[in-house]
Amino acid sequence: MSYIAKSLRQLIGMRPSKPSPDERLPEVVAVYAEKRKEKLTKAKLREAEQARALAHDRHKWRNRRWITLIVINLLFVVSYYFDVQLVEGALTASRFVGFHMADLNSALQVMLAYKHLVLNLVIGTVTVFVLWLLLGGRTFCSWVCPYHLIAEWAEALHLKLAEKKLVRDMRFHRGVRTLLYIIFALLALLTGYTVFETISPTGILSRALIYGPGIALLWVLALLAFEVLVSRRAWCRYVCPIGITYGLVGTLSPLRVQYNMQRCHHEGDCRKICMVPHVLDVTIRGRAKTLDTDIGADCTRCGLCVDICPTGSLSFKIKGLDKSL
Repeated sequence: MSYIAKSLRQLIGMRPSKPSPDERLPEVVAVYAEKRKEKLTKAKLREAEQARALAHDRHKWRNRRWITLIVINLLFVVSYYFDVQLVEGALTASRFVGFHMADLNSALQVMLAYKHLVLNLVIGTVTVFVLWLLLGGRTFCSWVCPYHLIAEWAEALHLKLAEKKLVRDMRFHRGVRTLLYIIFALLALLTGYTVFETISPTGILSRALIYGPGIALLWVLALLAFEVLVSRRAWCRYVCPIGITYGLVGTLSPLRVQYNMQRCHHEGDCRKICMVPHVLDVTIRGRAKTLDTDIGADCTRCGLCVDICPTGSLSFKIKGLDKSL
């Protein structure tokens, strides 16, 4: 199955199927056979983790991402507060040094609602499309979206409460997000109103940071409370259509996370820390078809799996280049 087909299946909520032995390349079968002979003890795994920690900053990509996300959002705040007109507007629609930029999902909602195209909207949409085509669609979610950062901190609180058995993680079918994507699009088309933009925590937080807090922040707090107490990362995993929109762009992106099954110990730490763990099903023993596998476009490129992997089996790659980032 091609990378695009695999990514589209993941984006609409379908789980990847376990490959049959005939689908695996001979070299993959040989590696798995060798791994069955070796017994991975906790001591060996700890040794690999320690060696990786000495040679690698365990929070390198996370720290880079947090800094990038905070700086981008502060640019809007500083530009507005000091009226320097560097970045005007908010994440949903803005101008960078006078050049129009439009969030792809917001632009889609506006086009469906108003049923006509404005030149500035077309320019802004094309610009942002090309930008995230190069950077990898859902990179927007983890490297720019302010709700993602707050939800990440809420997730850490959820995990601490779950460790003490005070809460449990309720899971939903990921296909719900696809259904809601269609519903939000139909609502915009039929009502002439961008319904999703009213409840989108991304837009609410972006505007609150720039123009000051409003009553809509209560909705964001309710979402965070739900994620802490009921369902981990519920909004991003099961509701937000922005992820699908940018995921579709990401199917064509050259920037990807790549998995090497030969180095992998299959301990599963990457799937535990991943916001969208289904994209890492290939790291389960027996799931790889090739030695190197590009992780699907539903991946947010947050880098958490790259940071935590004790053997360096996961890395950022640009298609066509051999060197890791």
